[in-house]
Amino acid sequence: MPAARRSPSPAPNRRHVLLAGGALGLGALLTACGDGDSSAAGKNGVGGGGAGSWRFKDDRGRTAATEEHPKNIVAFISAAAALHDYGIECKGVFGPSEPVGGKPNPQAGDLDLSELTSLGTEWGQFNIEKYAALEPDLLISNMFPAPALWYVPEESSKKIASLAPTVGISVARASLKEPLKRYTELAASLGADLETERVRAAKARFHRAERTLRKAAAANRGLKVMAMTGTTDQMYVAVPDSYCDLNYFKDLGIEFVEGEKSDEWGFWEFLGWENADKYHADLIMIDNRTSALPPQELAKKPTWNQLPAVKADQTIPWPMEERYSYAGYAPVLERLAAAVEKSKRLKR
Repeated sequence: MPAARRSPSPAPNRRHVLLAGGALGLGALLTACGDGDSSAAGKNGVGGGGAGSWRFKDDRGRTAATEEHPKNIVAFISAAAALHDYGIECKGVFGPSEPVGGKPNPQAGDLDLSELTSLGTEWGQFNIEKYAALEPDLLISNMFPAPALWYVPEESSKKIASLAPTVGISVARASLKEPLKRYTELAASLGADLETERVRAAKARFHRAERTLRKAAAANRGLKVMAMTGTTDQMYVAVPDSYCDLNYFKDLGIEFVEGEKSDEWGFWEFLGWENADKYHADLIMIDNRTSALPPQELAKKPTWNQLPAVKADQTIPWPMEERYSYAGYAPVLERLAAAVEKSKRLKR
């Protein structure tokens, strides 16, 4: 595969490593339903419950519009989970949703998957016939980065876009606060009540966790944290500024190992397992998606087992595709703060 196809989100085989990239043109140049000014609705679009037209300006600068308020919504799994936290329900989902080790998939949040139609769970899977049968009003996905819609296959993107308007939310190369804000705005446009006790409590918990993490980082200055993912052939060290969560954690005081960009997309440094010890880390964040090697498989790599953080059991799951809601990220901040608090600076 050409180098340009390498990914910000590698998976456990070379094909996915080369193809599963947020900047890979998964839905590049998707047909937008309207691309005009959204002045009647404000900068980011406004919607409400019941009948009436709807419009929303997404992070591609395109305005998705429907003559009636969207009811049949289809979304990437974590996007659907984020909307669910605001009381907005989808009819269909696509992307990883199957259980992991007998437990709910972390990308699915609090969704009841038995109530949803899955259009595909693997990279490249998107059942257009099922999608059409849902009579979709709107499709929503993340972007790593714009204008590609995550998990929308490039080869069928035009057909998919012809069936309903699409919305893309950028989740790369910015602070976590940006996609959190945008999903809140999107949910509100779709009729969410942002003043419910559930929504207010989730936001309050997030801000408490934010303060806790900032305090933990300040009390443990010099602690080096590395975010990574692994495949059979390679270990990938994250470039923190390319990921909105890591970028935000840096703002709160976390000191990251800074991976060097290995390709034009700039999400990872690619290391052969023989070079897994290139960087010293006191705490390692391990990609928890189904596409990444889980800890039990990483443990089969001799060089992994020799890393000081691994030997000291100073590792933590990294939910790099957590749903972008306050309810989703509050526990993430709490777990990271707890890990930072208990971790010790280690000798190389």
